[in-house]
Amino acid sequence: MTRRLLLSYLALAVLVLAGLEIPLGYVYARGETSRAARDVERDAAMLAEITEEDIEKGELAALPEVLDEYTERNGGRVVVTDRHGTVLADSDPDGRTGISLAAQPDIARALANRATVTTTTDGDGADVLSATLPGASGTTVRGTLRLTYPLSEVDARVHRIWGALALGGACVLAAVALVAFSLARWITRPLRTLEAATAQLADGHLADPPDAATGPPELRRLAASFTHTATRLQHLLGAQQAFASEASHQLKTPLTSLRLRLENFEPHLDPRAHPSLDEAVGEVERLGRMVQGLLALARLENTATTPEPVDLDTVLTDRVAMWEPLAAEQYVTLDVTGPPVGGVWAIPGALEQIIDNLVANALRVSPAGSTLTLHRSPGTELHVVDQGPGMNDADRARAFDRFWRASDTHHDGTGLGLPIVRHLVDASGGTITLHPAPGTGLLARIRLRPAPLGPAGTHPASGAQGRAGVGSW
Repeated sequence: MTRRLLLSYLALAVLVLAGLEIPLGYVYARGETSRAARDVERDAAMLAEITEEDIEKGELAALPEVLDEYTERNGGRVVVTDRHGTVLADSDPDGRTGISLAAQPDIARALANRATVTTTTDGDGADVLSATLPGASGTTVRGTLRLTYPLSEVDARVHRIWGALALGGACVLAAVALVAFSLARWITRPLRTLEAATAQLADGHLADPPDAATGPPELRRLAASFTHTATRLQHLLGAQQAFASEASHQLKTPLTSLRLRLENFEPHLDPRAHPSLDEAVGEVERLGRMVQGLLALARLENTATTPEPVDLDTVLTDRVAMWEPLAAEQYVTLDVTGPPVGGVWAIPGALEQIIDNLVANALRVSPAGSTLTLHRSPGTELHVVDQGPGMNDADRARAFDRFWRASDTHHDGTGLGLPIVRHLVDASGGTITLHPAPGTGLLARIRLRPAPLGPAGTHPASGAQGRAGVGSW
């Protein structure tokens, strides 16, 4: 933002300088040309009077001396003709006398007692100011005089002025840049500290609050409001994390005690009440799993973790080896297909929990003799495909809602497995979607971002290597 503010100030300064200096330069250039034309006309008039007097007296030999003296002092070229247009004297050493110039327009007008002041080109093609005047007394024309002055001298003065204006503009821009840079740094300092504080807060802890003592009043108030909000948010997050860490210990004991007390009733109950007792014990167990799922989800949401490169193939092999004995007990075959995927970006331990939850949910609905397929697809995708009853469109649309279970479900899931999976996938920068499987069943498609791996691959230590499945449908 400092650069953009600096560029804005400089652009405004350039526009102001251009609006002032360019018209000034053009006015000066026109004025310099006009002054040069007036000077040439004035000198030509003066020389015409002198040469007319010499011609009248017949002192033609004095003409070259007069012309040489003038050109030596002022420059330019002077040509004098008689009343017939024949050259009597020329200040140019290469000029010839005795030739007639009567046919040239300016000389012809001077012979007709009319003056000509114009811009033209000389014999070498250079631009010159030309003043041609008659040498006359009253209506009697005794000769003409042409004074030409090179415009290069005028252009040189104009260029010097343009250079001075450009140098002055550059100095002004340098001063503006210095002041603008200091001002921009002063304005953006609270924003820079606010940006750094926002990044720290996103990582979970605000160590350096934004600077609320410098900068414009509006930004100081913004920094103070952000600090107040961040402090309150950290307090709320701390309280929630404390609850998540303590609630598991506080809730586990009474739930375990309640389950033991219910089981102790079994010998004293009528056999006809045993099914109800079993259902009550099952509900207590489900409540325990639900509490554990809620606490796990709260811990995930309160933990700011940066994705790291993980070897998907290695994690998949480990988790399949862990789940194969349980699948075999249910007469379900675990099958891994597709080419190796390699590295993907995932937060530490996320892949293990994602695979465990999806496999646990799939095994819960897979009939005996079916196959549970974990297919690796190009584009760093993992497909978990079961041969269970599947889901309709409405159920798939709500499957990621917390505590939601299909109306026709017959298992004891808590409705938290898929929300946990989606949170882990989102935190890893990926996406998860549910689709109908070919034939029957459900296909869970996880797409993660590819990541480079070291020579030996990267497999971060996981905090959830065990069976983490929590039923979702």
